[in-house]
Amino acid sequence: MSASPTRLPATGLPSAGLPEDRTVVRTLVSLKLRLLRNGLRRSRGRAVLYVLGAVVGVLFAACLAVLLALLGDHIEHGSAGDAGVVMTGALTVGWAAIPLFLFSSDESADPTRLTMLPLRPGPLLRGSVLAALLGPGPLISLVLLTGAALSGANGGASAVAGAVGVPLAVLTVVTLSRAVAAGNARLLSSRRGKDFAIFGGLLFALLVQIANVGSQSVFGKAGENGVDLGPLAPIASVLRWVPPIGAVDAARTAGEGRWPLALLQLAGTAALLALLLRWWRSSLQQLMVTADASTLEVVRGVQDSGRGRRFLPEGRVGAVMQRHLRYAWREPRAKAAVFTSIGMTLVICVLSIVQGWSTVYLVAMTGMFLGLQMLNLFGMDGSAFWMVAATMLTPADARDELRGRAFAVLSYAVPVTLVLALVLAAATGDWSGLPSAVGVAFALLGSGLAIGAVLSVLAPYTMPADNNPMRNAAPGQGGLVMLNSFGSMFGSVLVASPVVGYLVWALVTDAATWPVLLAGPLYGAAVAALGLRLAAGRLLERLPEILAKAVER
Repeated sequence: MSASPTRLPATGLPSAGLPEDRTVVRTLVSLKLRLLRNGLRRSRGRAVLYVLGAVVGVLFAACLAVLLALLGDHIEHGSAGDAGVVMTGALTVGWAAIPLFLFSSDESADPTRLTMLPLRPGPLLRGSVLAALLGPGPLISLVLLTGAALSGANGGASAVAGAVGVPLAVLTVVTLSRAVAAGNARLLSSRRGKDFAIFGGLLFALLVQIANVGSQSVFGKAGENGVDLGPLAPIASVLRWVPPIGAVDAARTAGEGRWPLALLQLAGTAALLALLLRWWRSSLQQLMVTADASTLEVVRGVQDSGRGRRFLPEGRVGAVMQRHLRYAWREPRAKAAVFTSIGMTLVICVLSIVQGWSTVYLVAMTGMFLGLQMLNLFGMDGSAFWMVAATMLTPADARDELRGRAFAVLSYAVPVTLVLALVLAAATGDWSGLPSAVGVAFALLGSGLAIGAVLSVLAPYTMPADNNPMRNAAPGQGGLVMLNSFGSMFGSVLVASPVVGYLVWALVTDAATWPVLLAGPLYGAAVAALGLRLAAGRLLERLPEILAKAVER
């Protein structure tokens, strides 16, 4: 007697899959909540800053939304709607750019963390959408877009269109951000992606300042009768037909009685949302089934390790220079520090040129900021510092270690300072002040090297273990960071005060300023050599404390 084979019902698999799909969605939402909660538990200061930032952000958004809603009572109603459209466009661009700059700082935005789990794209997409709507960002966007919709609203028809368009726009911008993150996850999680985030952040800051200057020049000559938002009209006339901006502007269109156009604006945003969800789903599916290229790449031989070595000093100094320069190029945090220093100077110089108060002596900031790249040398190495510490056995080794790092900083600080000095001289036409400006910049550069070397030995601090290049210290070490940052800047100016003081005296009394070109570099070199010697004298005895800070996480 043979046993009959057991057959599964035809509807068994789909019905069994539904509860599992709901479980995946609930798990992803709870995972986002747990990430938020655990992030706040890491330190009390971080929790306070997070809550305070969220509250301030919501209050600021509410005030801006009320201001937009009340604009129609004080200026022309169409101009108020134009302001809401432009703000919605800026918010949309911000959401699209967030993953490009802050991808590594949000664990829930990286879908590659889930590639090893047996998840289907459908439940993963639904859970990711709901998880992305949690947090202060979507709430602030909801408040701002509500104010943008009210700025052009008129009557009950606008209320109906706004009730549909505002949530639709919020869902679209959040989906846009996550779709961009998923579509570029491999790139953004790589070293090149972190480099792009650094350069993109500096470029974004420069564009914001340029936009600020441009807005002041456009609106600074507003009439005395009130605010003139007329320049926004041509921009808004184009943006209001671009989804998801059109979904918010549908409140104004419906209030004017043009329901077909309002429905067309809402339909355009809904179509964009469907396309973004499809792109997001296909990106998730590709990530789930495609192997990471980093696991397939064969380890290449270091054939070019000797390139450029002939231009470096012999012995330990040259080896330290090569190591430091490689770290400065490959390590995102080190690269962020270098290019932030250069970027801050560029932003200030551009603003000064545009606003008409520029001077060639602004190049002194470049020398000071780049000299401070000597700060926290060993904390930046992290746990790898134990290999460096194991090779420092004599005072000569300590001196060579610090000299190699100082020469590495000088190798890019000197050319950048000279190039920027020439650009400022050409922009301002003050070629006579160029020699003294370069001299005082080199004096501050040498002072920064000296102060940075001493503080690196006496006051090191722990760098965070995550991959976020925007975080420059572990929780609980804010005091040391403040001491290093502000103490080093004031200390550099104080140490270079003889050269700076002579320059100020010469400019006030119309005395000769050309001696600064000779005295500045010589004084900076002498101060730097003295600072390196003092720091090297304490480095060997401070190795255990420095190593403890470097490996602490």
